[in-house]
Amino acid sequence: MSIHKTEVIILGRRDFRETSLLVNFYSRDFGKLSGILKGIKEEPAKFASTLEPFSLNDIIFYKKRNSALHLVSQCDIKNNFDLIRKNISKIGMGSIMMELIDAVMPAEDKNEEIFDLALTSLREMELSYNPDKILTIFKIKLLVLSGFKPHFDSCVSCGAKILGQSKFSLVLGGLLCHNCYHKDLAARSIFRGTVASILHIERNDFKNNLNLGMNPQIKKELDAILNAFLHFHLDRELKSQEVLSKLER
Repeated sequence: MSIHKTEVIILGRRDFRETSLLVNFYSRDFGKLSGILKGIKEEPAKFASTLEPFSLNDIIFYKKRNSALHLVSQCDIKNNFDLIRKNISKIGMGSIMMELIDAVMPAEDKNEEIFDLALTSLREMELSYNPDKILTIFKIKLLVLSGFKPHFDSCVSCGAKILGQSKFSLVLGGLLCHNCYHKDLAARSIFRGTVASILHIERNDFKNNLNLGMNPQIKKELDAILNAFLHFHLDRELKSQEVLSKLER
């Protein structure tokens, strides 16, 4: 086994037997990791962190060659994002972000841009009066950086530039031009402003996107399309999204 130190964001955790925890991390240096923290429930003082979901930590771990489960010997809290934890909606949004990373990213595939995206999103969400906008930006940016994004640049079927009205196909994963509507009869109409908003978020940095204005109708459609796309291609609805939707209703 080799020993490593890295910065991580906690994606989720679960009990393992009576004294230990299994934790999923997203790390700056190794991508998504799974680790076991032996004895933490019996002797919590052994670790300088309570391993709350979406907290930022430094860990030291022993990387096993023939196993995807590594032994974590030290975990030190760096930022618990306490201001997020004071707001139940923000907690739900932070949980959605972590569940999405866990669902979309393969194990041990390093992607520092996704790590930085998650960290920036959490820091902005702490101070924001509009955390829902941050979550929308995060979803679009994550899909781009993971290579999982739907196709909004041109017609997903024929490659033609979209000049007028278009439809969005869940099955094909992108826009259809007028000539290709027949390729998916279940494709739904989409506002041009929604397409423009998605492309703007894809092509600009996070700070620039915070200034992007979206009217409520476009924001509602954008979220509906993103959630439908994720549900369809992940073949399940995110548990955190279900909980947040119930809270908002």
